Amino acid sequence: MNAEDASPAAAITRWKFEASRRYQHILDKSTPHVGQRWLGCLVVALVYVLRVDPEILDADHGPSLPTSGSEEFRPFVRRLPEFKFWYSITKAFCIAFVMTFFSAFDVPVFWPILLFYWVVLFTLTMRRQIAHMIKYKYVPFSFGKQRYDGKRASAESTRLSDD
Repeated sequence: MNAEDASPAAAITRWKFEASRRYQHILDKSTPHVGQRWLGCLVVALVYVLRVDPEILDADHGPSLPTSGSEEFRPFVRRLPEFKFWYSITKAFCIAFVMTFFSAFDVPVFWPILLFYWVVLFTLTMRRQIAHMIKYKYVPFSFGKQRYDGKRASAESTRLSDD
């Protein structure tokens, strides 16, 4: 064993690699157990809700989705695999639960902070869509767009019908 293997940094790196490998093994073994995974996610969410705000359980239920069958059938096309969704939402609840124990994450609710937070979230989530809109000149502003007059189109159609 040389000096590099005995250093604390090497030991921490080995420990992180081994923990990551074991964690991935547990995730891989849990993949076929859909019901149990979602039940665990529900338990984590309930623990988070009860820890954060017990009044949420007493909230009134708002309007529900329409249940009429007269709408056109549109099959659901899944763009996000179920496992990735489950993993992300469970991880988010666990991180949020741990963050409730530290006062450093108690951000004061002040409107400039909320406005900045909204702008950052909007730009991060809409960056690709906005770039696509700009590329194909599909912007919500009227400057720079070609305008079509109804008079010219009707005059051409009458001229074509006369021929």
